[in-house]
Amino acid sequence: MQNVFKLDALASAPLKTDPYPYFTVDQAIDGEKIGDIIRAFPAINDGGSYNIDDVEMQPDFRSLIDSIDTPAFRRIICDKLDVEVMDLPMMITLRGFSRKKDGRIHTDSKTKIATILIYFNESWPSDTGRLRVLRGEQDMDDYVEEITPGPGSLMAFKVTDNCWHGYPSFEGKRQSIQINFLTSAAAGNKHRFFHRLSARLKSLFK
Repeated sequence: MQNVFKLDALASAPLKTDPYPYFTVDQAIDGEKIGDIIRAFPAINDGGSYNIDDVEMQPDFRSLIDSIDTPAFRRIICDKLDVEVMDLPMMITLRGFSRKKDGRIHTDSKTKIATILIYFNESWPSDTGRLRVLRGEQDMDDYVEEITPGPGSLMAFKVTDNCWHGYPSFEGKRQSIQINFLTSAAAGNKHRFFHRLSARLKSLFK
């Protein structure tokens, strides 16, 4: 699967700096391929993040994952967000289901340099569950932009002390890929360990 990402759309997306550096793309995936990718999204019926190595992937979805880590994609993130990620480790995780408790206001950990979220729902009729770029940690309604979770919508942001984001409580299918550039390989190993442990515990207690 070639040219899955609309790299030109990512490169031309305007950088926003209020309240922190980020950019969005409404349709970041090739329109002729997004349907097949959504249909091939791994079945994840529990909340939380899953390592890509811990889920079964169909060929269309595997091709998408394999196409993510390219020098061109990394360069766009460097140039847009003013970060240096060309040689940093990348971690990719999946989410398939939102619990009522998910989406609470938070910032990303300091082991992450940049975060890229890509959403894979065919449509989004719900009024809740839309990602919000927030001005602070207290008020979910104090936001500057709202991102619909699919099909193929993308948000990328620089991890800062004030990169507050979240979404109003939603329970149901909410599919996404999260791409993180990390400060070190050790940080990646730690994140993956806890994602894998969480997934195994959920499986045991079903």
